[in-house]
Amino acid sequence: MSTRKRTAVRPKDRVKTPKRKACAPRFPMQRQFEFEDEAQGRVFNLRVIFRNLNAEYFGNRFPRYRIVWARKQKGRPKNQIVFGTIHEEDRIIRIHPLLDRRLVPTWFLEYVVYHEMCHAVVRDKFDSAGRRIVHHEKFFARERRFHWFRRAKTWEQENLARFLQ
Repeated sequence: MSTRKRTAVRPKDRVKTPKRKACAPRFPMQRQFEFEDEAQGRVFNLRVIFRNLNAEYFGNRFPRYRIVWARKQKGRPKNQIVFGTIHEEDRIIRIHPLLDRRLVPTWFLEYVVYHEMCHAVVRDKFDSAGRRIVHHEKFFARERRFHWFRRAKTWEQENLARFLQ
């Protein structure tokens, strides 16, 4: 009878998985579970906002993108909040559910959606170390084209504490 030493798997020996995972292709069975009301919130309908912005600022460039409210989180954010994200591989924009409240002006929500749509138009840059830069000069120039840009940035600064704990 021989005794073999068991070697424990140390955390650094594990294979790292990417943080972002692209969704698997949609099979017919999955399509039947997609609900039409995922863009309809209690106050705002994201699909209407998206369609208006797509027509006005982007010439209907994004016909296959979806926009949804993100899942509600258990606790409120403490230090920072991400109002929206875009996943270009999946062609989906998610907006933080805290923005679906009466205190949020429509033009501010439009600005958040417009900001995410700009990410699909303006390509990322990379610095000399190979790090990705998503907010750069060209991005800011495109973002400033939004009609209520200054008003939205001012409102965000004045009301950010309402979204944080």
